[in-house]
Amino acid sequence: MSRTTDTAPAPAPAPAPANLVGSAVPRREDPRLLTGRGRFVDDIQLPRMLHAQFVRASVASGQLTSLDLSAVREVPGVVAAFTADDLDLRVITAGLHRPPEEYVPTGMPVLARDRVRFVGEPIAIVIAEDPYAAEDGIEAAKAVYDVLPPVLNEDAALAPGAPLVHEEAPGNTLLDVSLFATEGIDRILADAPCTVRVESRTGRQNALPLETRGALAQWDAREEQLVVHTCTQIPHQVRTVMADCMGLDERAVRVVVPDMGGGFGIKCVVGREEIAVGAAALRLGRPVKWIEDRKDALTASFLAREQHCSLRAAFDADGHILALDGDVVCDMGAYSCYPFTVGIEPLMASSEMPGVYRVPAYRVRGRAITTNKAPTAPYRGVSRPQYVMAVERIFERAARELGLDPVEIRRRNVITEFPYTGVNNITYDPGSYLESLDLCEKSLRDEGWYARQAEAAEQGRHLGIGYSCFSERTGYGTAAFAQRKMKVVPGFDLAEVRMDTTGALTVTTGTISHGQSHETTMAQIAADELGLELHKVKLHQGDTERIAYGWGTFASRSIAIGGSAVRRAAGKLGERLRALTAGLLNVPYEDTVLDRGRVRLRDDPERGLTHVELAEVAYLRADLLPAGTEPGLTATASFDTLSDGTFSNATHGVVVELHEGTGQVEILRYICVEDCGVAINPTVVEGQCRGGIAQGIAGALYEQITYDAQGDPECTGFMEYRTPTAAEIPDITIHHLETPSLITETGAKGAGEGGTIGAPAAVLNAVNDALRPTGVELENTPIRPEQIQLALEQTAHEHKESAPA
Repeated sequence: MSRTTDTAPAPAPAPAPANLVGSAVPRREDPRLLTGRGRFVDDIQLPRMLHAQFVRASVASGQLTSLDLSAVREVPGVVAAFTADDLDLRVITAGLHRPPEEYVPTGMPVLARDRVRFVGEPIAIVIAEDPYAAEDGIEAAKAVYDVLPPVLNEDAALAPGAPLVHEEAPGNTLLDVSLFATEGIDRILADAPCTVRVESRTGRQNALPLETRGALAQWDAREEQLVVHTCTQIPHQVRTVMADCMGLDERAVRVVVPDMGGGFGIKCVVGREEIAVGAAALRLGRPVKWIEDRKDALTASFLAREQHCSLRAAFDADGHILALDGDVVCDMGAYSCYPFTVGIEPLMASSEMPGVYRVPAYRVRGRAITTNKAPTAPYRGVSRPQYVMAVERIFERAARELGLDPVEIRRRNVITEFPYTGVNNITYDPGSYLESLDLCEKSLRDEGWYARQAEAAEQGRHLGIGYSCFSERTGYGTAAFAQRKMKVVPGFDLAEVRMDTTGALTVTTGTISHGQSHETTMAQIAADELGLELHKVKLHQGDTERIAYGWGTFASRSIAIGGSAVRRAAGKLGERLRALTAGLLNVPYEDTVLDRGRVRLRDDPERGLTHVELAEVAYLRADLLPAGTEPGLTATASFDTLSDGTFSNATHGVVVELHEGTGQVEILRYICVEDCGVAINPTVVEGQCRGGIAQGIAGALYEQITYDAQGDPECTGFMEYRTPTAAEIPDITIHHLETPSLITETGAKGAGEGGTIGAPAAVLNAVNDALRPTGVELENTPIRPEQIQLALEQTAHEHKESAPA
């Protein structure tokens, strides 16, 4: 059987459109990835390479009284086994600049030493000649615990006298912040014609990237560097923390990210395992590889989403919201993730909950509690799927109380004048909130779904229609992250462009692609700016040696921040090319323009110099350079948003049918109307939307990590952790609106998370609409078939009882 190799010739480039930005050019990554020529961490094989796995805690809470690895070291093929004392690494501590009554920092040891806080916590690392021997080795470890009662949920954590997960955190509360409290809000709530309440809970989830976490570390004696290949969204932060934990100079650590099979947020925090793998490789002087298995990914990796949102809202008689009062409790598990801390979910919810609506009075309390479960990290959408669901339930409930159409009450409250500064002190840039709502409703009406719903009711079937409206804050810059009072403040990004002697361009950026098509979209931006053919541009990213610093990819920042830095850098290089042309041709700089691989005169298109001719002078014939011109063709630039960022927005509309006998929810129709500003590549944007919606549907109907009374995870594989397949995800229609960002260089806003944010609310609202005749209203996700079946059976029984004999 033949196999395509890495040296296979690339397909001939297709003719480029006149403007690459905004064009649905084919993804440049696909030929490599679809033919098996991608290179992921587990594809890398090195001479004398060893394999690692971790001995993990078998109890949710306890004192580790002894850990005997002597039998481990006797297992055939095992080379070494290390405890926390053996490696002696500093703890990982994420911090906020907040007073002790608001925030309690907690260190996360790379390997637990005395106390274990969740089942699956790593307590030792076993190194062997092959993965099977490593697995045999961890089974030979003998750990003895003084078992303590675990704290497994919000009620247990906050109960008076509850056991403490961390002794330094009284009441098991790591963060307790009230960001906003409008004066007089209690009076507004008391006097309002209509007051409604919602209690909403969301299940704990796993982000489920196709590629689990992994790392391969080796010591490079020539460079005096520990080189770590790992699948992370934040290579520079991994470098910083790894150097700190080991007491190394930061230049002595190099982090390289090869192809990555998804991340969705759980890889945008620093993991303990990659640090331990690096320390083991440094100690042994041999390459060490660790690949996380799916069981560990489901039980011991970073999790997300478990949130309890209590809302109360006041409306006037016409359906205008008067006040919103919220209490958000986030179960963040056993530790605070680096660099975002446990504040990532409650602070996000607190600061952005008003969303697309004009809320005149607002009060909110946000808390992060700690429990004996795997720690929480960001997951696509970060708190917004949860609080958007609660807010959208508020509007549904108010509409019912006031006898209004659920779309109309939203229409009366969405922001329509921009820029708009909300009660949360955030300024929203222009968006299409009302337009997306109107188009979504019109699409469902034009397709006849409202008529079909009425027909279904006559036939005894249960169809429901639901909506959700939301904004997605993207392009968080330094100023936005600083508002959270983080000790490590992300924001800016850097880019470098370099043209070689053939006129080809290399772009280096601090962002990371784990499925977002950066090799295509970043190239589109740079090629457009310089007047290049797309195939002449190559992107490099994910290597801490190639760029001074970068914050990686999360929070829909790559195109908004990283793409803006790329455009600026390309613009600077374009200026250099024009200046060099002007000097060589002895013409004014203003008379030159970039034009498809050359620089020509504005008024004389036949006269000019190609990029190859210019590069030859810049690199090979420096004697011809005009006076004062430096050799080479490189440029660097940074970009940061010093404002509140830029806001994408969307409306999702869903039609569901509930099936009697099984309680199953079938999604019959899904429409998304999205506005992410200028879509660099519409096909890529649609892919982001569809993938995000699939994950949102998963959270609404299927996925939840659960635990037994001892804190043992009950979802150790896909038999227990229910995930949707292609059969459960409907066809999705996406309509694009375009309100260019006034903040970014390209007019683009982020597009990575919106699908996930809107889906749970829209699905839940559609299910409740279908359940309306039963009088049952669901508030929590995931929605269970037995809940629906019970409601339908109860209604059927009541109808039977009331029917005439």
